[in-house]
Amino acid sequence: MEGSPPGRAWDLGYWEWAPPHALRACVACVWAQVAPPAGGPATLVLPDACADLIWQSGRGVFLAGPDTGPAPASLPAGTVLAGVRLRPGAGGPVLGLPMSAVLDQRVDLADLGPGAAARLGRRVPGTLAPQDALRLLVDGVGALAGQRPEDRLATGAARLLARPRVQVDEVAASLGVSERQLLRRCREAVGYGPATLRRVLRFRRFVSRLDAGHSTAGHSTAGHGDAGLDLARLAAETGYADQAHLSRECARLAGLPPAALAAQRQPLP
Repeated sequence: MEGSPPGRAWDLGYWEWAPPHALRACVACVWAQVAPPAGGPATLVLPDACADLIWQSGRGVFLAGPDTGPAPASLPAGTVLAGVRLRPGAGGPVLGLPMSAVLDQRVDLADLGPGAAARLGRRVPGTLAPQDALRLLVDGVGALAGQRPEDRLATGAARLLARPRVQVDEVAASLGVSERQLLRRCREAVGYGPATLRRVLRFRRFVSRLDAGHSTAGHSTAGHGDAGLDLARLAAETGYADQAHLSRECARLAGLPPAALAAQRQPLP
């Protein structure tokens, strides 16, 4: 890994860092999280078109398939998670199974049937120290990626569909395939078709803008209720038809209106 977990003992919070250079074509990031004390709000996992291989202390490795809606996650206090986030379109080829089969699911690797992914789960039990588990998980993903070529059509489609206002028929034409073939390949590699992939990636642009606003001192566009959110501008800049379109999509994909999502993602003082 290019970075490393915190220098002191793993404390409460969430961290992520760049994967090894050799894995950057298929891995978006490597991350770790320690659950806060009981009584705090559940973590709201939002759709991002990715699949995550996650090690959980006391459990072992499971696969978080691509989500099509919000997934609240509550864990016992002090639970440690360590994960490898596969880029949109990389999950199916790396794991050797159609991502549509694990859509909106959390599945133990042992339940995926015989194969390399199940063997990886056995090599990384829940009893390991978190640092050791994360190292083995990253090495295992590297081995899986080396055994199977990526679906360049699917990953190429994901890159193109991440652009604001791009149309599915334009992407299919650019890649030299029919829309029907693009649909099939996206379902296998990503979990759903290109139209849903475009929606999710557009929503992630909006979420990224919210998070960037929180981290820009003196220039926050979020966190102060409706008065601090220029939703019409954010909608236009992130590829929505208008503010109403953004509000509908945010409710569908996050379960919250945009202002409430902004407040929910506001860092604690």
